[in-house]
Amino acid sequence: MITQSCKDSLDMISVNDFRGLERIPAVMNELGYEVGDEHGQGPVVSKQRRIIVANQLPIRGYRNEGTKGWFFEFDKDSLVLQLKDGFPANTEVWYVGMLKVDVEKEDQEEVAQLMFHKFRCVPVFLTVDQKNKFYHGFCKHYLWPLFHYMLPLSPSHGGVRFDKSLWEGYIVANQLFANKVAEILWPDKDSVWVHDYHLMVLPSILRNRYTRVKLGFFLHSPFPSSEIYRTIPVREQILRSLLNCDLIGFHTFDYARHFLSCCSRLLGIDYQCKRGYIGLDYCGKTINIKILPVGIHMGQLESDLNMEQTATLAKQLKEKFEGKVVMVGVDDLDMFKGISLKFSAMGRLLEMHPELIGSVVLVQIANPARSRGKDVQEVRLETSVIAQQINNKYGKEGYEPIVFINDPLSALEKAAYYAISECCVVNAVRDGMNLVSYKYTVCRQGSPVLDKALGINESDQRKSFLIVSEFIGCSPSLSGAYRVNPWDVNAVADAMYVGIHMKDEEKHLRHEKHYNYISSHDVAFWARSFDQDLDRACKEHHLKRYYNVGFGLNFRAAAVGKNFRMLTVETVVAAYNNTNSRLILLDYDGTMKPKSAVDKTPRNEVISILNCLCSDPKNIVFIVSGRGRDPLSKWFSPCEKLGISAEHGYFTRWTRDSQWETCSVAMDCDWKKTVEPVMEVYTATTDGSFIEHKESALVWHYQDADPDFGGCQAKELLDHLESVLANEPVVVKRGRQIVEVKPQGVSKGVVVEDLISSMRSKGKSPDFLFCIGDDRSDEDMFESIARLFDNPSLPPIAEVFACTVGHKPSKAKYYLDDTPDVIELLQGLATASVGPKVTHTLEEDI
Repeated sequence: MITQSCKDSLDMISVNDFRGLERIPAVMNELGYEVGDEHGQGPVVSKQRRIIVANQLPIRGYRNEGTKGWFFEFDKDSLVLQLKDGFPANTEVWYVGMLKVDVEKEDQEEVAQLMFHKFRCVPVFLTVDQKNKFYHGFCKHYLWPLFHYMLPLSPSHGGVRFDKSLWEGYIVANQLFANKVAEILWPDKDSVWVHDYHLMVLPSILRNRYTRVKLGFFLHSPFPSSEIYRTIPVREQILRSLLNCDLIGFHTFDYARHFLSCCSRLLGIDYQCKRGYIGLDYCGKTINIKILPVGIHMGQLESDLNMEQTATLAKQLKEKFEGKVVMVGVDDLDMFKGISLKFSAMGRLLEMHPELIGSVVLVQIANPARSRGKDVQEVRLETSVIAQQINNKYGKEGYEPIVFINDPLSALEKAAYYAISECCVVNAVRDGMNLVSYKYTVCRQGSPVLDKALGINESDQRKSFLIVSEFIGCSPSLSGAYRVNPWDVNAVADAMYVGIHMKDEEKHLRHEKHYNYISSHDVAFWARSFDQDLDRACKEHHLKRYYNVGFGLNFRAAAVGKNFRMLTVETVVAAYNNTNSRLILLDYDGTMKPKSAVDKTPRNEVISILNCLCSDPKNIVFIVSGRGRDPLSKWFSPCEKLGISAEHGYFTRWTRDSQWETCSVAMDCDWKKTVEPVMEVYTATTDGSFIEHKESALVWHYQDADPDFGGCQAKELLDHLESVLANEPVVVKRGRQIVEVKPQGVSKGVVVEDLISSMRSKGKSPDFLFCIGDDRSDEDMFESIARLFDNPSLPPIAEVFACTVGHKPSKAKYYLDDTPDVIELLQGLATASVGPKVTHTLEEDI
């Protein structure tokens, strides 16, 4: 039921009552702030606040042509208004969006004042040209068809093709939305929830301004498969913008799966499931993915059903269709709702079962189209022609098989039609969610007032029957519905026949199952669940520092620990010059050589730097790599005093001319006879994969395979190998696009411990330790260093620099951005060792 406070807020208010208001001040009590004092203290938030940003405000408005005054009220049917029921009781909800009516420029300031003070709404006003480019252009005629799987193959079919001017208009509109959010946002306290495809670049704009804002996004339309999405020229900008959110929501797993696939294929970002939650590791943060279909407002719909007007309308309709089975459909008049296919199925039903002529009626209610253009006119003409043809063929005096209602109906009128219909047909060829079936089910549950009007006893079984398209968002949650392929007209006609003749007991069971789900998963449940997950996703904001990376829509905020900082040459050189026993550990691939390089041989300049470092008697320098000892020996043969630890420490030598030492792990590779045939099977069935043979390990690579299939095969291979190697002294690890099998007890972390132990045994306990690497195997080194540093029983190391390459979560305390920075730092150390600058060109080195 609607509360009295809600009814009060729906009262009509005139803008004329606010003619004398001044401009909104920068800090206002209405925002929930306590205004700062004269000493310049900023505003303090006094209550919880949520800022809901959507294309349209939940406001109805009209202008009195006589008085020229504007009148506004809350639109109780608006989803963004209804979702506030899911927030905590003391929450203050603000709305940012466009009004559904056009307001002249001279009235905009006064209307904005009214919206702000009485409705907690901040309107976004666009010029006619801006709105045409943003909404009617890029949103409705480019994104919307494409997100519904319709490619613009020709100008006459599938919407408009990508137009840079429309894209720029889309960005401008999103920037205007961001400006309005900024007027009311308290970034460290407020939560911002952005809705739908109209505002997909808004997250980047907001995150660029406020790095710690709690930011969620929910997509109400489908998200297309990667094959469709990849046709968008600005595909990466949109993805990166969405990834600036803390939480991204979708109605179904299919939509989320397509989004995750696009992130993998286009950005190389893979997702992980952690204790029931799906997350993407991106720039040091976990971007959470939420899958939960939206619900309806139970209280509002039940209130409508208890109104005498609804009961009267339902009684009249029951009398009008007395003796007939009524099927109902309610759809927007657009090309994806499948209305013409539904009409064709009705015709096929009567053709196959002529005995039903005169006893079954399909009532189709058409909501006004949300866009304008040639496609809307074509849909209107096509549906009208098909309905007329079927009515002419099977109709007779007093009977029309298809009752096509083109005039807009109120919520009460639709509820009345739902209440008297035996079956509801939702036949969309593609739709994000579609709540028609939910509303129909609740209306069939009835109410005391409605039951009385329709002559239904309280003890009577409630029954309903749903025919639902496979391609709409609500289909997975309605397990008792009769699912159909809307393109198969015969199958839809058969479903209609089943619905007409199904026994009441089975209809009751199906209805009861649906009603229990719908009533417990209403809009408040949906909003509350999203709000709680958003809060959970942001709980570590204050524990991290943020760095802005990239420009424009490629911007992202990289998150790092508060003690995680960039390593400067000056800092390391100063410590280097004050120490006498130094250990320098260097990863190679991705650290001293870019991973993208085809030729992995080190440049002459790198060899020169290493020789300078090795020539200092105070230094012990090691290359610690996962590569085999043969290529490393060949590449670094000019470095006489360089130590090498190959295959993650399985083989180690201290200088070029010293013997290779094998780690203490027993050299028993009989397990390879088991592993290699298994890997060969997966290589043969996974195009682009290959096996790397090492002396101590076998590695299956799939970086050149299809990302989705390769990842799936890697998981299967991991499970397979773990099963067959359960009793072998090896470990199976999955790394970045690899699956590796190697002996237990072999890791770069053990290398660090052994080298330090060996130095101490020779009386050269290190007082300077520099360790740098870029990938997961290097984290073992950082972890070992942290253990050694925290162990009070071991001699302390005065200067320790554990450094990772790139902005990402790491056990290291320092980072460098990329390979050129690593070379520059090593050059600084080499210069400190030998005095004159080591000559090399950085560009040539990389």
